[in-house]
Amino acid sequence: MTRRLIALFRAARLALHIAYGLFLAVSYPWFGLAIRRRILQRWSTGLLDIFNVRIEIDRDDPLHRLHHGLIVTNHISWLDVFVLNAVVPMRFVAKSEVRRWPAIGWLCARAQTLFIERGKARSAARINVQLVDLLQRGECLAIFPEGTTTDGSKVAHFHSSLLQPAIDAGALVHPIAIRYQDRYGAHNLASAYIDEMSFGASMWNILSEPELHVRLVATPPLDASGTDRRNLTRAVHHHIGATLAGMHAIPVMSQTPESPEHVLARMEADLHFQSLYCVLLDSSLAQEAAQQPAK
Repeated sequence: MTRRLIALFRAARLALHIAYGLFLAVSYPWFGLAIRRRILQRWSTGLLDIFNVRIEIDRDDPLHRLHHGLIVTNHISWLDVFVLNAVVPMRFVAKSEVRRWPAIGWLCARAQTLFIERGKARSAARINVQLVDLLQRGECLAIFPEGTTTDGSKVAHFHSSLLQPAIDAGALVHPIAIRYQDRYGAHNLASAYIDEMSFGASMWNILSEPELHVRLVATPPLDASGTDRRNLTRAVHHHIGATLAGMHAIPVMSQTPESPEHVLARMEADLHFQSLYCVLLDSSLAQEAAQQPAK
């Protein structure tokens, strides 16, 4: 019963947050790059707060110094996009089906996601040309070379075609491993968007989960200059696979059940934080928009 109440409470907050995002998305493409990145990062952070998703990154992780290049990561959930954007605002390459998701698809399109039609060489070639141009301009881009989602226990086969733009642009490639877990470090499948699961069912699973932690580990960047696609793909796959295996090997801490009173107190604290977050975001965006030179 408690889990259902948590899910319904979060669903109401989520509806308001999406409505707020739709409002921002109307004018989003016309803001300057710095403002767009702040909007994307703060909206993604707000979304994770609603789901009570906590991001864990080591203090000395290379991810803290990442500003441009091609991010390559394993793929578990549609939530991956917002987790990464909450840390480093970036543009994603996504399958064209995402564009048709209710509300979220339109938000992704307004956030300048690059959509690719799977199995169509012409679509892949067009996207690759765009990626090379964006990488040469110093953009931060992200791809999921598995081409599908997994349960996160291991890394699936990588499709190498989307790594070619990094070679053509002479860009840095940043391998990142993602793992969803509970507060004690045990592997958690609540966010896994796999098999024949619908988007609605996946959303409900995440809304119903009391607390979810996601651990991000980046390995040192790889210089794509002077290499070929096959060797680059093999190296990135090895780095992510080995890192993920190491994350699974970490012992799980002993568990102490959380009381219903503590759950309800945390829900109230989350709601207060979300309200404060929206007020601060409105104020910050208004100030930044006023300072931006007119075009």
